[in-house]
Amino acid sequence: MCGIVAALGKTNVVPFLIQGLKHLEYRGYDSAGLAILNDTNASSGVPTINRVRAVGRVAELKAASQGLEANLGIAHTRWATHGAVTQDNAHPHYSSGQGLEICLVHNGIIENHQALRAELSKAGYCFTSQTDTEVVAHLLHQERLKATSLIEALHTCCEKLQGAYAIAVLSSQDPQQVAAARLGAPLLVGLGRNDHELFLASDASALLELTQQFIYLEDGDRCLIARQDKSSSVSPTNAVQTDGLVVKLKLFSRHFEPVEREVTQSSLRAQDVALGPYRHFMQKEIAEQPGALAATLEHVIGASSLSPELFGVEAAKELQSIDQLLILACGTSFHAGLVAKYWVEELTGISCHVEIASEYRYRKSVTRPNTLVVAISQSGETADTLAAIEHAKANGVSSCLAICNVAESSLIRACGLRFLTRAGPEIGVASTKAFTTQLAALFLLALVLGKLKGRLTTEDESRQLQALRHLPAAVSSVLLQEERFCEWASQFVDKNHCLFLGRGLHYPIALEGALKLKEISYIHAEAYAAGELKHGPLALVDRDMPVVAVAPNDQLLEKLKSNLEEVRARGGRLYVIADQSSGFEASEGVELITLGDHAGLLSPILHVVPLQLLAYHVALARGHDVDKPRNLAKSVTVE
Repeated sequence: MCGIVAALGKTNVVPFLIQGLKHLEYRGYDSAGLAILNDTNASSGVPTINRVRAVGRVAELKAASQGLEANLGIAHTRWATHGAVTQDNAHPHYSSGQGLEICLVHNGIIENHQALRAELSKAGYCFTSQTDTEVVAHLLHQERLKATSLIEALHTCCEKLQGAYAIAVLSSQDPQQVAAARLGAPLLVGLGRNDHELFLASDASALLELTQQFIYLEDGDRCLIARQDKSSSVSPTNAVQTDGLVVKLKLFSRHFEPVEREVTQSSLRAQDVALGPYRHFMQKEIAEQPGALAATLEHVIGASSLSPELFGVEAAKELQSIDQLLILACGTSFHAGLVAKYWVEELTGISCHVEIASEYRYRKSVTRPNTLVVAISQSGETADTLAAIEHAKANGVSSCLAICNVAESSLIRACGLRFLTRAGPEIGVASTKAFTTQLAALFLLALVLGKLKGRLTTEDESRQLQALRHLPAAVSSVLLQEERFCEWASQFVDKNHCLFLGRGLHYPIALEGALKLKEISYIHAEAYAAGELKHGPLALVDRDMPVVAVAPNDQLLEKLKSNLEEVRARGGRLYVIADQSSGFEASEGVELITLGDHAGLLSPILHVVPLQLLAYHVALARGHDVDKPRNLAKSVTVE
């Protein structure tokens, strides 16, 4: 969702701010803005804030900010929550009066903004936007007039906020400072390669060209980056000197007590988030899936057996007593959980429930004592999933496993057991390689649990390990058929609706295929278990509604064939993705693409790749912005 970048440097930071926002475009946004603080105004001789905002892309903000220079600034990309997409609603938001200017950027949602707005209006503050963020700007202005420092004012302000936030703020009374705070929304500090630079960002990818050293703020942390004369009596922490000045970083806990946080050396490089030879990040990330799967499975590809320690040093003890799984996730990750339900129950005999995280936390649920909660998230910052984990813990669950792609994420820190999928940065909003690596991780979990429960024989373990070793090569073979799916895409360009069908283990893959198509092509798509056709969706089938069928050569194949004949009898056009020896043939009204041999339980990982390719090429043919689909954001950090 929204992105934050802030910088304090010796030279002009405006190019850094623009560059950082460009790297955050993948998160989804509809407007952008920046604010800089110059030490003195030429006419008045006092510090002044300059603010520029633009509806649309960062490129428009860059054009509007030409000529601006300052060594201190904040910037933001907004994904609209409160209020329409307008310049007035764009960040940064501003408050002034009594010789004080405050300007801030904010990610998250302030749940008590209406009550605060009423109080501030009575106090004489005028609102020019519909946003919850402007409330924070005025509240902080009010607190700074009373406080002895900017960081103290921000702490007091945050104590009055309910909801989630990552905030970075400038104050004309504090011309060499940026204050920041986070609760429920990610924020990190970047330690500049040069001694005179410090940065803030909501995502490390914004700063990879500037630094690989980061401090990830904990929930409730307050942060101050500032410059002062080195002769000052104040003794800053994490201080470096330059030209008679000290650049300092001070961190405080939610209780406003000084704290220290670990400095993390990121393994990511700027080229890891570069587009390279591809047209879009989604295309790049689809193509990267064999490598992502190989990296995720690295610890088992060369192993002769599976170890519970894949999921943490305490995993063997905790997993041994498990008699139920509860999987919590949203969107694409939820579909991964649905596939895992089939695997877990078949391989372990353990009951497995899959819940949409945003629904689970708002209902009274029954949780058995020996339940393992598995939380799945690409970013590890999905607000609903994090809240669902806390809800599960409040219900007495003690064992939590995170399956995530980001080592420094909030989800990883919230769970005692964890598995990093190692897919590498995923920039495209429509998830691809994160999904297939999540599936690989969940399959490993099912195998490990099956082994611990005595349900997986040595022969079965060896056979499944061999299948996993072959998986990257099998996905590579599927990718070789991309041109065929490009041909199919031309037949979807003028369609308004599409139906996806699957059975058993592949029904969740049909759900994922429908989600991908609607996300980036804007074609209305639905998915059904094929056996449900006669219970409603068959009424929709006609020659103008393509029907995509996932047809592996498994025990349900003949049942699926019968379901598809029902479609043909109603004049529907079928697009079938089948395995070798499935018995399907292309004919009038039936388009067929055949993959390799049936991959057994791993078949869903192979069969989802064609659906990703189909969605990509349909969106491309329809002329859409594949990586930044309308109304959507990559990391959903608000409820």
